[in-house]
Amino acid sequence: MNFIQDTLINWYEENHRDLPWRHLPTPYQVWLSAVILQQTRVNQGMDYYLRFIERWPTVADLAQAAEEEVLKQWQGLGYYSRARNLHKCARQVVEQH
Repeated sequence: MNFIQDTLINWYEENHRDLPWRHLPTPYQVWLSAVILQQTRVNQGMDYYLRFIERWPTVADLAQAAEEEVLKQWQGLGYYSRARNLHKCARQVVEQH
């Protein structure tokens, strides 16, 4: 490795935050966290992430939810198109894969 890589890895090992999507993450958990954290601070998005994972632990569970229910759980995060697109994509993943 080079100096920059070593420096970054060392910094991360010493300073990273303990985030739930880093513990044995599934693609769904990583994707959900990425969508929630778009234009949202981690400390604000964390509760939303945890509520979504508790309510819809898999992409299939989210796909089966009513859009109104997803939007209700999203309340307070703003940019509701993110929630609509998340839900629409979950349905496409389940239908096509």
